[in-house]
Amino acid sequence: MTAVTAWLARVARRTGTLIATHPFTAAMTALILVLALATGPIHGPRRPLHIWLGTGPGPLVDGHWWTPVTSVLFTDNLAELIVALILTVLLVGAAEQLMGTWRTAVSYFATAIVGTVGGIALQLLASTTGEMWARNVHNLVVLDVFTALGGTIMAASAFAGALWRRRIRVLTVLIAVMYVLYSGMPSDVYRLLAVLAGLGLGVLLRPGARLGGWVRSSHHEIRVLLASAVTITAIGPVIGLLTTARYGLLSPIALLFTSDVPDKGSVLERCQAFAVTRQCVHDLTIERINGLGPILLSVLPLLVLLVAAYGLLRGNRFALWLAVSVNALLAALSALYFGILPLGSAPHPHVGARYWEVTAILALSALLPLAIAILLIAFRQHFPVRPPARSVRRYVLTVVISGVVLAALYVLVGYLQKDTGFTRPLDLSDLLDDVLERFVPVSFLRREPVQYLPTTPLAIFVYRNIGTVFWLFVIIGAIPVMRGRASWRKGTSDATRVRELLERGGGDPISFMATWPGNDYWFDPTDGRAIAYRVVGRIAITTGGPFGAHPPHDRSIDRFARFCDDNGWTPVFYSVDAGLEPLFEQMGWSTMVVAEETVIRPQQWETTGKKWQDVRSSINRAQRAGIRAEWTTYQALPLSSAVQLSDISEQWVAEKDLPEMGFTLGGLDELRDPAVMLMLAIDESGRIEGVTSWLPNYRNGLVIGWTLDFMRRRPGSINGVMEFLIAEAATRMRDEGVEFMSLSAAPLAHTASAGGQGGDGEARGMDRILNFLSVSLEPVYGFRSLLKFKRKFQPELHPLIMAYPDPVALPAIGIALVRAYLPQLSVRQAVALASGRG
Repeated sequence: MTAVTAWLARVARRTGTLIATHPFTAAMTALILVLALATGPIHGPRRPLHIWLGTGPGPLVDGHWWTPVTSVLFTDNLAELIVALILTVLLVGAAEQLMGTWRTAVSYFATAIVGTVGGIALQLLASTTGEMWARNVHNLVVLDVFTALGGTIMAASAFAGALWRRRIRVLTVLIAVMYVLYSGMPSDVYRLLAVLAGLGLGVLLRPGARLGGWVRSSHHEIRVLLASAVTITAIGPVIGLLTTARYGLLSPIALLFTSDVPDKGSVLERCQAFAVTRQCVHDLTIERINGLGPILLSVLPLLVLLVAAYGLLRGNRFALWLAVSVNALLAALSALYFGILPLGSAPHPHVGARYWEVTAILALSALLPLAIAILLIAFRQHFPVRPPARSVRRYVLTVVISGVVLAALYVLVGYLQKDTGFTRPLDLSDLLDDVLERFVPVSFLRREPVQYLPTTPLAIFVYRNIGTVFWLFVIIGAIPVMRGRASWRKGTSDATRVRELLERGGGDPISFMATWPGNDYWFDPTDGRAIAYRVVGRIAITTGGPFGAHPPHDRSIDRFARFCDDNGWTPVFYSVDAGLEPLFEQMGWSTMVVAEETVIRPQQWETTGKKWQDVRSSINRAQRAGIRAEWTTYQALPLSSAVQLSDISEQWVAEKDLPEMGFTLGGLDELRDPAVMLMLAIDESGRIEGVTSWLPNYRNGLVIGWTLDFMRRRPGSINGVMEFLIAEAATRMRDEGVEFMSLSAAPLAHTASAGGQGGDGEARGMDRILNFLSVSLEPVYGFRSLLKFKRKFQPELHPLIMAYPDPVALPAIGIALVRAYLPQLSVRQAVALASGRG
C-alpha cells in the first residue's frame, strides 16, 4: 500500500507541475470535458442547444455571433470527445510549451474565428451561384474542436526548431487537405482555413519566423516527409468510411454497413448506361462490392502505398518508383472514369447540371495522386538505395505474368460459362471488354454501367477475386525487393558479403563507408577483395581502396581498372593512402593529394603541455557546465534522444545554402547502423548538446580503430563541446586498447603539396579546380576550418591521394566529384558556387 501511495503522490506532483506550467492547456481540457458532461458526452448537445451553440451559415445569419467560439468547445459524440481531449493535451500542450500561455490562448480562439467565419463566407458565396456542395451542406450546424487545435499548432510551428517547424506545417496542412477531399464537411473547410490562418498568425506573433521559401532539409528528413505524405494520402480514403461523406475512394465500402444487397436483375433493369440516379449508383456499388474480394480490391492498392512508404523511409529507390507507379495509376483511373468517359459520352436526357458538377468534383481526385507522383520524381535523388537489378526485373516479370495469367483465367472461365454463368449470354468480346475492370477498385466503377453480372459460384468467385489476387502479388513481391533481398535469391547479398570482408580487415580508415547507400561493389574473382565505387557520368570513383585482405593490393587495383575499362568507365581511386603512389606510377597513372587524414594513437593519448591548453580548457568548461559523455549506439537511444539528434542535425542543415553533402560525408541515416558508435555530450537535464559518430575498422573480426564521421552541435551550446567529445572518445579508446583513432580527412582540404607525376600542367589544373571548390565551399561547410580544428589534437598527418589513368579526363573527374558530393546541387546553386557566393 505504501508503494501505491508513493506512486500516486509522484503522479499527483507531476500532474500539478504540468498544470502549473501549462495553465491554458489544463483549462481548455477541463472546460471541454465539463461542457461535454453537462450537455451529453455520448451524443453531444441535443436540439435546440446544438443549434444555439453550433455554427454555420444559418446560425450566423440568424445573429448567433458567438458560435465561432462556442462551436470549438463541444463535440458530437463520445469517440470525438476522447480524441479531442487527447489532442488538446498533446497539441495545445506542445503549443503552450513552444510559445507561452497568452500566445496559445490568442491562437486558439483567433484561428478558430478566422477559419469558421471564412468558411461560412465561402459557403454563402457558393450558395449564391447554386454550387451543389454549398447547397447540400447549407443547413448543417457544426461543432468541431479540431478547428481550433489545427490553427493553434500551426501558429506554434513558428516557434519550433527547423525540424519540427517543417514537420508540423507539412503534415498539418496535408491532413487538413485530405479531410476536405475525402470528407468534405463544412467543418473540414473551416479547419483548413484555420490551419492557414495559424500559419500567418505564427509569423505575426514571431516576426522573425520564416513563412515563405523552404528551409533546407537533410536527405533523412526529406524521406520522412515524403513517406509521411504517401502514408497520409494512402489512409486518407478511410476518412470517407468514417464520415457521412461519400466521395472518398473507399466510400463504397461504407455502403455495406447501411444497406442490403439488391437483386441483380432489378439492378440491371433500372441502371442503363448513364441513366445515373442516386439509387442506381447506390445499388450498382452494393452489388459490385458484395463479397470479400471486391472489398480487398478497394483496399489493396492503398496498402501498396503503405508498403512503399516503409521503403521510402529506408531511402529505397524501388519504393519510390512503386509509389510513383501506383499514384500515377490512381490518377489515370480517376481521370478516365471520372472525367474522360463521362465527358466522351452523351448524357441521358434526364441528367442535368448536377451530374456534370459531380463528374467535375470526382475528376479533381486525379490531381492529388498526380501531385504526389510528381513530387516523388522531383526528389528521387534523395533515395540512393538501389536493390539488385535482377530483383527488380524478377518483380516486374512476376507482376506482368500474374496479371496476364489471371486475365486469361477470367476470359477462359467466362467463355466456358458464357451461356449459363451470367445474367445474359456472353461472347468473347464482352469478356475482353470487361476483363481489365476486374483489376480496378470498385470505387472507380461506381458510375460505370453494368452489362452483366455472374450467377454461378465459379463465375462469381473468378469475377470477384482475380483483381484481389493480382494486387496481393504486387504487395508480397515488393516487400523482399525493398528489404534488399528477394526470396528467390540464393546465398548472401552483396551488402552482407561486404560486411564480412570489412571484418576481415585490410582496408583503410574510411573502408566502412562502403556500406553506405549509393555504392556499387566489385569483388575480385581471384582473391576475394572488394572495392566500393560509384559511377557518375562515365567516371567510376572508388570509396577508398580495396578491403577484405591484407596488403599488397596491387593485383586487385589492376583488375578493377580492367573491369572499369571493359564497361567504358574511367577508374578513379579517391582518398587512398599515399603509400600506393609508387604502384600507380608503375601503372602510368597520375596522382595528386586531395586530403590529409588526421590520426591519433590512443595509447599515447595525453593532454599535458602548452599545445593542449585549448583542449584542456574545453574539457574543464564542459565539466563545470555539468556535461557528461555517453558512448552508445543509435539503437540504444530512447526516443526522446533520437528526436533530439534529428533536431540538431536539421538545424545544422537548415543553416546551409547548399544541399547536404554525401559520398564520404555521412548524415543522420548512417548513424543508425548497429556497428556505428556515438559519443554524446549530455547536460544535467538530459539535453544533448553535441554528437559525434565513429566508424569501425577491423582486423580478423576485432575492432582495431575508429574513424570520426558525423559531427553536430546544438546551436547555442557551450564552446568546446566538440573538443570535449573527441577527448572523451580518445580516453575511452585508450582504455579499450584501440590501436588508432582517425579524425578522418576534411574533404578538399590539406597542407601537403600535390604529388604524382611531378605536377604536370593537367595535375596543376585539377589541383586548382579542387582548390577553387574548397575555397567556394569554405563559407558553407568550413573544410579548411575543420582541418585546422583537428590539428588541435596534435595528430599524425597522412596524405590521401587521388589516382587517375588519363589527365585528359580531369575536367570530367572534377564534375563527377562535385556531383558525388552534391548530387542535389541545382543550377542556381552551381552558379552561386562558381561565383563564390556559395
